[in-house]
Amino acid sequence: MIMTTETGQEPTVLRVEREGALVILTIDDPKTRNALSPALTRQLVAACQQINADMSVSCAILTAAGDVFCAGGNLKDMYARVNHFAGNAAEIRRTYLTGVQTIARALHDLEVPIIAAVNGPAMGAGMDFAAMCTLRIASEKAKFAESFIKLGLTSAAGGAWFLTRAIGQQRAAEMALTGETIDAQRALELGLILKVVPPEALMDEALALAGRITCHPAHSIRLNTRLLRDSARLDLPASLEIAAGMQAIVQQTDDQHEAVAAVIEKRKPSYTGR
Repeated sequence: MIMTTETGQEPTVLRVEREGALVILTIDDPKTRNALSPALTRQLVAACQQINADMSVSCAILTAAGDVFCAGGNLKDMYARVNHFAGNAAEIRRTYLTGVQTIARALHDLEVPIIAAVNGPAMGAGMDFAAMCTLRIASEKAKFAESFIKLGLTSAAGGAWFLTRAIGQQRAAEMALTGETIDAQRALELGLILKVVPPEALMDEALALAGRITCHPAHSIRLNTRLLRDSARLDLPASLEIAAGMQAIVQQTDDQHEAVAAVIEKRKPSYTGR
């Protein structure tokens, strides 16, 4: 099992489980309705770093315990102006750069695909965390809101960047500038999520999707994930150059040769991760 618990007295608010090539990350902080916190930030970033370092991991799932995916920012902290809300303007800017925004960087830099299994309301930063994932499925009980404007805030966690790329400029602007909540069916219509399923089927669906990914060679999964991500910000010549280099690397792996051999020999492939 990959562990994210740090030394000291910090509570564990992110459960980490390993199932073969899959890592399941579960936000579990019922006292705050799985709200954003410094502990969640540190533990989620640490988990992403450990996943990247472990080449035997091919996919991850991000979900939450209870009825809420993530309530977003902690309103009590916001009102008391502590944690992410403490200090003068310069101090708050630094807090975001070195705090919650490290989640955006960590999820964006994750070398394996990560599936958001949204079990309930994903509000504010919670919606942003879902948008940062590679793929998203949702329970019928899920709700989504880019709700910062209702609290007089902006989307400092990264939503302005990720949400625009997930559903387009105009739809993202509608959600950000109205702060309105949408249900899972509307999120499906917008293309924010792939599928809506009954609550009891959510994890089975996420595991099945992960299985459709992890059955392929580990190196190919990682390189395809990076190629898709990097190509989104590159022009065509630069993307083609990176693709050529990645293809040259993967074609030298034992698993790529095994994949071809299995097709020719009409059998199931047996991958070793080499």
